[in-house]
Amino acid sequence: MKEKRKIFLFKNHLTNFDDHLTERYGAVGTEKRAMFEIKAKAFAIGEIIRDARKEAKMTQEQLAEKTGTRKSFISRIENGHSDIQLSTLYRLIEIGFGKTITLSIG
Repeated sequence: MKEKRKIFLFKNHLTNFDDHLTERYGAVGTEKRAMFEIKAKAFAIGEIIRDARKEAKMTQEQLAEKTGTRKSFISRIENGHSDIQLSTLYRLIEIGFGKTITLSIG
């Protein structure tokens, strides 16, 4: 099955999202693009943690207390404004939510 590519209108010309990212942040493998990708992944991790916290019906303060962190730290993670160490990610998911996390490199 052929993958559909979304087409966007930017600066009065049509482009796909990959082309837009390349135009704005440079080609894959460049430092500027790598920094964008890192920030995008930090944002995605924050969204996952926020969703899991809400599913568990916990406040940021409750999660912070349960995992030995601060509410402000949980907020920064959920908003994608903090680099998170792998050990902290595991602590949030496993201690905070009682779930397991699997890491794969592809």
